[in-house]
Amino acid sequence: MDGVLVVDKPEGWTSHDAVNKVRKITGTRRVGHLGTLDPMATGVLPLVVGRATRLSQFLMKGDKVYDAVVRFGYSTDTYDRDGAPTSPVTTPAIELPQLEAALRGMLGTIEQAPPPISAKKVAGTPAYKLARKNQPVELKSVAVTIHSLELVSLEGTDAHLIVRCSAGTYMRSIAHDLGQALGCGAFLYRLRRIASGDFTLQQARTLEELERLQAEGRLAEALVPAAELLPAFPSETVDALTASQIRQGRDFRVSPFRVRAGTRYVKAVTQQGELIAIGEMKLPNVYHPFLVL
Repeated sequence: MDGVLVVDKPEGWTSHDAVNKVRKITGTRRVGHLGTLDPMATGVLPLVVGRATRLSQFLMKGDKVYDAVVRFGYSTDTYDRDGAPTSPVTTPAIELPQLEAALRGMLGTIEQAPPPISAKKVAGTPAYKLARKNQPVELKSVAVTIHSLELVSLEGTDAHLIVRCSAGTYMRSIAHDLGQALGCGAFLYRLRRIASGDFTLQQARTLEELERLQAEGRLAEALVPAAELLPAFPSETVDALTASQIRQGRDFRVSPFRVRAGTRYVKAVTQQGELIAIGEMKLPNVYHPFLVL
């Protein structure tokens, strides 16, 4: 089991809860997630399994797509519906042009402040632990990119959005900042991740489905094999001798007909379809095994 299992995370579960469950299902401790989802959120949670965990540094960089509902009327200390109100509770009349202008103002690369209750670390301690002890939390703003903010509908105080953004973007902060921009407060009411990098909701399986497949001996059907990951990296098929040399850290040549000149990374794949390494360009058509599985 070397690859990715795309989980449809249920509401109320932490990402680590899902990791622990999949460790039991797969029978291996080598399981990790590619970016957390808050307990309130549902949807795409890619979990790397086995030797594919070594690919996490590449897999975590992909954009995310969210289906979200922002509710206007007041702000909360967590920036979502589970938090306590931090402003007067109102029922504002949201003007569509004003909301659309606020959404346009968030597009592009912006400096975003993470929620004070988050997994971001302050001097090595997660911010949420400090916040729960009523200790001051000062988190630095970070640069994130909002590629698109599509307003699907506005019904009363609820705005339904489809958002495509860079990794590291907090949807709770987007909701909070919209409330600040409109002067009435807002929080994230519902969130579903529908894509994370190359992984989509169409590939996702519920934890119950994974348990059933495991019981039937068919769990591999849900796995995206390591060789199919990172589709933007071209593949180079290597023979047994070259595969052995790559595992020893030796450089390998690639076909100029299969790999475009200047390509930084390639996947070295055995004749049996097993991904054994990610190669980084050293010379034209010569790659060094940057990461060996």
